[in-house]
Amino acid sequence: MSADEPGPTEWAEHPNGVGPWLTEYGTPPPTDPRYDAELLELGDRRNVVDAYRYWTRDAIVADIDTRRHSLHVAIENFGHDSNIGTVVRTANAFAAEAVHIVGRRRWNRRGAMVTDRYQRIIHHPDVAALLEFAAASNLVVVAVDNTPGSVPIETAELPRACLLLFGQEGPGVSNDARDGAEMTVSIAQFGSTRSINAGVAAGIAMHAWIRRHADLGTAW
Repeated sequence: MSADEPGPTEWAEHPNGVGPWLTEYGTPPPTDPRYDAELLELGDRRNVVDAYRYWTRDAIVADIDTRRHSLHVAIENFGHDSNIGTVVRTANAFAAEAVHIVGRRRWNRRGAMVTDRYQRIIHHPDVAALLEFAAASNLVVVAVDNTPGSVPIETAELPRACLLLFGQEGPGVSNDARDGAEMTVSIAQFGSTRSINAGVAAGIAMHAWIRRHADLGTAW
């Protein structure tokens, strides 16, 4: 990744991040191959943790790959769901193994805040293809939806090798997805709304998995 790579920046026009290495530290820039020469010279305004400042995109992805969790996340995209970007961004924050887009290949990347550059994303044309992938990968498919017969996620035992499956905003998980899942979990609600935003629900469910299975000592 070069410092002038086209496309949106993570922080829009706000002056966040760090300036040129020499300006910030007053020492010659490092020669480690993980560092990007242009970022060292011009500064790094990307939405990355401090440990990855000035690193190339490939180096960041390679490092995350050594620490990814066995958690997979899938979201149905049959009507250009605007929540997918949020799901991708959250999956990146939790170092999920992959995000699976089911249905339409194109999705609104704005909510991802460029984190899709660091997150493995896999497309499946339909639910059947996703379920085939899960079976071949020994992943337990867990649908997340507020439907009769679902198990409260607050008390459910989420499997370590898990694929959390989310539906679209509004209709929720499709019938094919619900029928193919090995279990369905719901998120406890106490107010008047019938459902939680799909992007928010995905964050809650992913964090439930993190609390159960992640080594919190490796978190930033």
